[in-house]
Amino acid sequence: MERPDFTNARWRKSNTSGDTGCVEVAYAAGWVGVRDSKDKGAGPVLAFTEQEWNAFLAGAGSGEFHPDQLKR
Repeated sequence: MERPDFTNARWRKSNTSGDTGCVEVAYAAGWVGVRDSKDKGAGPVLAFTEQEWNAFLAGAGSGEFHPDQLKR
């Protein structure tokens, strides 16, 4: 599997996030990247396929990853 290239990707973070402790996401050629905004682009990027990202969003939207669910 080819490694995604996020060099020219447009990174975004939530409008409700503050200046510290945020994650950023970007899209590049069928991949979604997630990185720590504190690293200013120098840190690692977690890469997910569109299908994996959509599955995560569906689970998050349904409450599957709420802390109470994770404790079980």
